[in-house]
Amino acid sequence: MSKKETAKAPTKEECAHECNGCPSAANCGDAKKATGLPPKVEMDVRHVILVLSGKGGVGKSTVSVNLAYALSNHGFRVGLLDLDMHGPNIPKMLGIETAKFAVNGEQIEPVRVTGKLSVVSIAFVLPDTSTPLIWRGPMKMAAIQQFLSDVNWGSLDYLVVDLPPGTGDEALTIAQLAPNVRGAVIVTTPQDVATLDARKSVKFIEKLGLPVLGIVENMSGMICPHCNEEIDLFGKGGGKKMAEELNVPFLGSIPLDIEVRKAGDEGRPFIVRRADSPTWKSVDAVMEALVAEVGK
Repeated sequence: MSKKETAKAPTKEECAHECNGCPSAANCGDAKKATGLPPKVEMDVRHVILVLSGKGGVGKSTVSVNLAYALSNHGFRVGLLDLDMHGPNIPKMLGIETAKFAVNGEQIEPVRVTGKLSVVSIAFVLPDTSTPLIWRGPMKMAAIQQFLSDVNWGSLDYLVVDLPPGTGDEALTIAQLAPNVRGAVIVTTPQDVATLDARKSVKFIEKLGLPVLGIVENMSGMICPHCNEEIDLFGKGGGKKMAEELNVPFLGSIPLDIEVRKAGDEGRPFIVRRADSPTWKSVDAVMEALVAEVGK
């Protein structure tokens, strides 16, 4: 074939991204990106659930911990992967902040919280809880791959992934490497300044071609510890309104409750404390809604 007859790269409109067997793949920038992706990690997990927030301070890790614990309490085999590398709070919230990884042959053993719940966090390899992690993106991405492929997770029904705020390396890497990513849960608080950033997380997940499993509105009203009346400290309904506007599911709202804060500080998930409280029922309702959404 002469140079003039060499296959011409299709336009973006013409290209269906069917790279294998395409004569233009070698000259196509999109094809190079697609074919250069590493393969999915082989894991025995039915559903990987990403938990994101557009900004910090909305209680994303609290939701992740209580969601994972609630799922395990309902008989599911659950893994909880803490990928907030620079602020790994999951071990503190579960009362296992002094735990360290054990190695069995060539595999890392996750920290077992219960017979149904296992946890992996970068905190388990740091010298102490005040040691900062000073890593660039490539080192974090290598650690994420190791947390997926070199950990003896066993057979899981759910892997709940607690991600740092925003739409950076960690979220991109786990979406790229983890198998059976069922979708993402977006955590927000009701006020506009929080839902504005949460919208970016929704759009980010959609750009990755993953479904948004739902919005959780955290700190939705506050239960007064004195009179037990509800106070709209951060407002109420912003997360539900956002879900309706973006046409994504709304999983439910969780009030701001001083007992939830105490539970996190004491290292005992709120979901195992008081089954008679309205907040407990709210957390359990979110879990039920998520399971129903995954099953669709």
